[in-house]
Amino acid sequence: MRTEHADDLPGRSHEASIGGRRLHVWEKPAAGEAVGGTILFVHGSSMSSQPTFDLRVDGMPQASPMNWFASRGFDTWTFDCRGYGRSCKDDAIIASISDGADDIAAVADLVRDRSGADSLMVYGISSGALRAALYAERHPGRVARLALDAMVWTGRGSPTLAERARKLDQWRASPRRPLDREFLMSIFTRDHAGTADERIIAPFIDQVLEHDDSIPNGTYIDMCANLPVCDPQKITAPTIIMRGEYDGIASLEDLLDFYARLPSPDKEFAMMPGIAHASFTQKNLMRVYHILHSFFTRPEPVYRGR
Repeated sequence: MRTEHADDLPGRSHEASIGGRRLHVWEKPAAGEAVGGTILFVHGSSMSSQPTFDLRVDGMPQASPMNWFASRGFDTWTFDCRGYGRSCKDDAIIASISDGADDIAAVADLVRDRSGADSLMVYGISSGALRAALYAERHPGRVARLALDAMVWTGRGSPTLAERARKLDQWRASPRRPLDREFLMSIFTRDHAGTADERIIAPFIDQVLEHDDSIPNGTYIDMCANLPVCDPQKITAPTIIMRGEYDGIASLEDLLDFYARLPSPDKEFAMMPGIAHASFTQKNLMRVYHILHSFFTRPEPVYRGR
């Protein structure tokens, strides 16, 4: 059961369904009048949604992106992809990138039914960025703005994926892999030690392990063997690529190539100094929020040309 802190805005659970499987959905409505729009946050490969986007840290309400954006007039939603957290889990679930894009579609339908928001601002991190990008490719009319953080496209020049690929046979041999403190701690040290906010690390690890002691292998398999899984030329929504200075998951060249192929002139590439892979756990967290808030609140162009 979730314990609310005094500085923690209230949230509520919902349930979506995909192919008869249950998806746990978490909502934090806007504090006061909803003036910012509706955001759907999509998590990555190694942890469920609430530790990623609604982290509880005493005295740090800003450690929760959902808190921060809800307090600024956004309706905020997130969910556990199949195989994670409080969503359905069984040995038949590999949770590929394509599966995750389908999960987003099911949750977006729920959000539309509950809130009336047909077009969402979608933020994805790491493999969640790939899920979000593929969803935007498949459902162009349903994405108002797309934010892709800690993303990789082809995997070219990625030290993290080169290291991970050494275990590809292991990932393929089992639908799930164990999750423990040592692995979660490595997230904060593998790219560049010192970027993470020390106040966040222990609560983050604790809350990840509240929900999962193993996680699906599908996204690891896709990212090691099946890239690219999305086509930037088919993504028409206004898009921002957010890249941490020290992120080892993708080379700068790989992401700039993706960015150059996006057809919309309403696009942005944001370098984030002093930030590694897990953007919302970093000492420079407020820089991440500022970039994302600016993109989500940007006025639409008055003139678009002929």
